[in-house]
Amino acid sequence: MNGWSLVYEGFDPAQERLREALCTLGNGYFATRGAAPESTADGTHYPGTYIAGGYDRLPSVIGGRTLEHEDLVNAPNWLPLTFRVSGGPWFSLADVEVLSYRQELDLRRGVLVRDLRARDAAGRTTRVRSVRLVHMATPHLAALETSITPEDWSGPLEIRAALDGRVVNDLVARYRHLAGEHLVPVETAAVGSDGIFLKVRTRQSEIVIAQAARVRVFEGDRRVGETRPAHEEPRHVARDTVVPATAGTTVRIEKIVALYTSRDRAISECGLEARTAIARAGTFAELLHAHGLAWHHLWRTFDMELEVEADPVTPRDGSLATAALVRLHIFHLLQTVSPHTRDLDAGVPARGLHGEAYRGHVFWDEVFVFPFLNLRMPEITRALLLYRYRRLEEARVAARAAGYRGAMFPWQSGSNGREETDTQFFNPRSGRWMADHSHLQRHVGAAIAYNVWQYYEVTGDLEFLVDYGAEMLLDMARFWASAATYDPRHERYEIRGVMGPDEYHDRYPGADQPGLNNNAYTNLMAVWVLARAREVLEVLPATVCRRVCDRLAITDEELAEWDTISRRMRLVFHADGVLSQFEGYESLAEFDWEAYRRRYGHLYRLDFILEAEGDSTIHYKLSKQPDVLMLFYLFSADELRSLFERLGYPFDEQTIPRNINYYYARSAHDSSLSRVADSWVLARADRPASWDVFMEGLVTDVADIQGGTTPEGIHLGAMAGSVDVLQRCYTGIELRGDVLWLDPRLPAPLRRLRLFVRYRGQSLVLELEADALQVSAMHCVAPAIRVGVNGQVHEIAESESRRFVLK
Repeated sequence: MNGWSLVYEGFDPAQERLREALCTLGNGYFATRGAAPESTADGTHYPGTYIAGGYDRLPSVIGGRTLEHEDLVNAPNWLPLTFRVSGGPWFSLADVEVLSYRQELDLRRGVLVRDLRARDAAGRTTRVRSVRLVHMATPHLAALETSITPEDWSGPLEIRAALDGRVVNDLVARYRHLAGEHLVPVETAAVGSDGIFLKVRTRQSEIVIAQAARVRVFEGDRRVGETRPAHEEPRHVARDTVVPATAGTTVRIEKIVALYTSRDRAISECGLEARTAIARAGTFAELLHAHGLAWHHLWRTFDMELEVEADPVTPRDGSLATAALVRLHIFHLLQTVSPHTRDLDAGVPARGLHGEAYRGHVFWDEVFVFPFLNLRMPEITRALLLYRYRRLEEARVAARAAGYRGAMFPWQSGSNGREETDTQFFNPRSGRWMADHSHLQRHVGAAIAYNVWQYYEVTGDLEFLVDYGAEMLLDMARFWASAATYDPRHERYEIRGVMGPDEYHDRYPGADQPGLNNNAYTNLMAVWVLARAREVLEVLPATVCRRVCDRLAITDEELAEWDTISRRMRLVFHADGVLSQFEGYESLAEFDWEAYRRRYGHLYRLDFILEAEGDSTIHYKLSKQPDVLMLFYLFSADELRSLFERLGYPFDEQTIPRNINYYYARSAHDSSLSRVADSWVLARADRPASWDVFMEGLVTDVADIQGGTTPEGIHLGAMAGSVDVLQRCYTGIELRGDVLWLDPRLPAPLRRLRLFVRYRGQSLVLELEADALQVSAMHCVAPAIRVGVNGQVHEIAESESRRFVLK
């Protein structure tokens, strides 16, 4: 193994869907799971192709009620390519003896390679090699090259290539009560002597999806074979080519595919564009070269070099070097969001473009994704923030409907920004439906405001703040001011009836209505947003400030109110000074962790476990994932001290460790995001523990440690967030006062770290060891930047390098 490959030896049907998710290929515009080209959706395989922003709504009857839900649509499968010999059965791994099998995801080049040898029922031995790509340079193209070598037989070889629009959304078992047939037929056709064409339309959103494929067969460089008329039926088109195969001679098939939709820019009609694209496309070798070159340049921006003790890590599926795991996470981030995202109206699906979990919706995972992108390719962050800006009016409508002012963004977002959260979810342990109140996680809006400001802090992109960011942040400040109510008993403002990030507490025991009061994370994030709103107005040019305030009808009186609320928000504390997760948390019962671990082992989905027992997580001091601890993930000690002092609450050197120790011991660590935040908050006080948790985070998806969730789609926030632990946490990167501060504290096993970052237009290479840091600015025309190390601020200009001995 090297640091650039994910390799599977042997065919394991039970693991195939996990491998398909982890071997997904994409380019930010669309992605395709790593399913075998000859496979169809069954108990083993699930081919899936997902287009960024490609949503559709369908009605479903649930409990006698008709409810509408929205899915990221499983688009037509462009992969199908199979073969048969002498009119026998079409090739399937289920019907042959597999003599050898190897699958490799090549991270460096962005290709998936499969090599196998199989013996059929007639005793014929055949070697099959396939190489596929989803083109990173030309986002509408994908390609598959399959080489078939008869080892001990000769005879007619029939090759079938197809485009299959009969697919449905059926990957996730718990959604199968929902309607999933999103595609209706529009057109099928043969294209010239070597092509096929398929066009379908989504039912409600009426997105037209067109695919065209060019299929050519070669022996060496010579085209061979007799192509037959196309087989056409609604939503499916196939074409066969017959070749006289000879033992020892390889037959090579090139399938080049173009995918366009009616949502695309700079097109006439998506079907015409798809047909034109395959006519103009080069050979597989030419496409592979351009694709590899695009990945080469991406890795120059996004790669990390690290030297680690006790390497390699050994997850369940084989030995992967730590560097390969880090690159795998970066790779899958770039499958979902890439430079092509700049031209799209799309958000960050929590499970990537890799499956159908969470129905492809956008949550708050951006807060874990954007920090990594900000310091590498902030143009991607900018485009993704515009996804939120374009849905600002929908958030304003939602706020008014709920009795608030400003903008209230949804917990789950899809096509147009309406709330897509379900009202109930199914507990497979009990067979019962449970109420879902997670739409009360209003903190998602605070995360969006945080993302806006963090992007500005890294880039200094005043134009973005002027045109988009200020309006978003101000409207979210207005929302929090309207959500806060004054309590004369405490002479403070409160926020009532919400949920924090924890998700295991959505109401009080015995309460008829959902919601919690004075969630610490929510209240402090609201204070931060209100404080930043004033700062935004100070940053804007005077004429722009007036224009924005006039447009939003923001008055001096309203600004004064925001300032007052931001200084008088209520926080609740335990008797011993621990920050209460929410009002009343201290009175809950302690949970018997050891007893439940003895009974159930890993406590995944404690809410399911307790509900099946007739109990509920709301009765106990426990959490699914960091809630209070998220404050120590998002803010430095200095920033938190400033917020506490603003509110007039004490903050001493024990505040952070006291709260970390208390809440870490009461967490089920039940979310993939837990390990990101946990490793971060442990980093300063307990670096060995932080590193252990970080390494657990690296294998979350590769080892599918959550027991079957990864086959439904990778956990994108956890992947990006784990890499960002390396990028910002262990390097000690903080953005304060137009200074890039660096305070590295490498865990002992991490001997060396080298990475590339961009800050205020400067491109920097950071090289870290246990006792030294080197900062090298690359050649560019950006002005000098200020970098803080060891408490001192230094100015670094282009092409300059500084080495610091760490204190």
